[in-house]
Amino acid sequence: MAQDDLFKKLIAHTKEYGYIFPSSEIYDGLSAVYDYGQYGVELKNNIKQFWWDAMVKMHENIVGLDSAIFMHPDIWKASGHVGAFNDPLIDNKDSKKRYRADDLVEEHIAKYQAKIDKDVEKGQNKFGDAFNKEQFLATNPNVLRNQEKINEITARLTKALTSDDLVELKQIIIDCEIADPISGSKNWTDVRQFNLMFETLLGSTADGASKIYLRPETAQGIFVNYLNVQKSGRMKIPFGIAQIGKAFRNEIVARQFIFRMREFEQMEMQFFVKPGTELEWFEHWKNLRIKWHKAMGLPEEKYRFHKHDKLAHYANAAFDIEFEFPFGFKELEGIHSRTDFDLKQHQEFSGKKLQFFDPESGESFIPYVVETSVGLDRTFLSVLSGAYYEEELKKENGESDTRVVLRIPPALAPIKLAVLPLIKKDGLPEKAREIIDELKFDFTCQYDEKDSIGRRYRRQDAIGTPYCITIDHDTLKDNMVTIRDRDTMVQERVLITNLAHIVDEKVNMKNLLKKIF
Repeated sequence: MAQDDLFKKLIAHTKEYGYIFPSSEIYDGLSAVYDYGQYGVELKNNIKQFWWDAMVKMHENIVGLDSAIFMHPDIWKASGHVGAFNDPLIDNKDSKKRYRADDLVEEHIAKYQAKIDKDVEKGQNKFGDAFNKEQFLATNPNVLRNQEKINEITARLTKALTSDDLVELKQIIIDCEIADPISGSKNWTDVRQFNLMFETLLGSTADGASKIYLRPETAQGIFVNYLNVQKSGRMKIPFGIAQIGKAFRNEIVARQFIFRMREFEQMEMQFFVKPGTELEWFEHWKNLRIKWHKAMGLPEEKYRFHKHDKLAHYANAAFDIEFEFPFGFKELEGIHSRTDFDLKQHQEFSGKKLQFFDPESGESFIPYVVETSVGLDRTFLSVLSGAYYEEELKKENGESDTRVVLRIPPALAPIKLAVLPLIKKDGLPEKAREIIDELKFDFTCQYDEKDSIGRRYRRQDAIGTPYCITIDHDTLKDNMVTIRDRDTMVQERVLITNLAHIVDEKVNMKNLLKKIF
């Protein structure tokens, strides 16, 4: 299936099965804003819990915070957002569509990489086990030619972005003959910078109101509370502060479903360390964070590291964890060594000392910071896109049937088990309710009696429910039920008294945490 078709099916599936709805849909919607439905909010909360447990519960020296969305406007001057939080955008004069200029160039580079990957695949198919990938990449003329193009364009892009050379950025687009993805036109405007922060007014009257901003990130709320947390919690360096919260960016080019939105949620942890140790801690968190992602059980080949060619002004090291979405490898999480830039800036702008006094060495210093920042919505999308499968099943009569299943990691699944009476009479619904009343204290359960048992299985597969429990007439005699596994479709007869243990073994969050720690 083409990746574009897969993505369209995934988007349609999320709406049909109550995961994500277009916001304000009855009013024709609001661009790049979405609402999470009844199953979406459960999955989202489970991802949050997994992150929070891995970050706070499993580390004695990391604590949580929930800072306000509205903050003093000078905070954003100190952080550099007021003056430099911009995207380089370019318009196509014919289609009237607007794009991030660097995205257009990166997507063009990706086409050369796709050619290399295709040549590698051909080589593997031709030579089988005898194929030497490293030698092929180092010697094949087509690969070398495409790699040279990648290196050349990447070097130009990095230089242009580092020096904020908008003229050169447009020239790269012209030289590469990059066309509008929609119209095919190459008729471009100049590249311009757009600030991404939302502005609003704080005050009871228009004349007395002052301009403030909706926060574009959650990190600054951590930095301005660093001293409060450190002193009230008697924290010693190194220590971390974790936060999950909403952020807002006026994305001019918001697209790719929930991948890039104007209102989104971040899961961030800022780790405060002694200067000189930051790169060691950077490597530590880089390795630990990729383990967190892979612990979810999605295909490992869908993850990769991407080293930043252009470092932000505050960083001395930066890597992204990228995930292969249906529209290609894109950033999922950033790990950055932010040096002491943020605390220094806030110390200067606020006039308050933000130094840490080390009683053991007797020295005072401004801590360096290692940041891990992952998009909750992007993680949500990675889980769904990695879990979506269409399977062809053979019926007993020889005909085929398509099963759509969400193989969501059981610990994250919105509904852990569905309880299904075989028919709606003879005391079976009552027995089903009795089982739910016992299990609902430990698991999110769903009762379903509508349609045939086969249709109900398919519905739960599409929702991503790991277990279905069927109550039949024999249940009333032997106190046993049929439990069906979502992924294998294997059915087994078990005692009702064993259900809680069986389900807990598969869906307990500690199963994921033990893969990391």
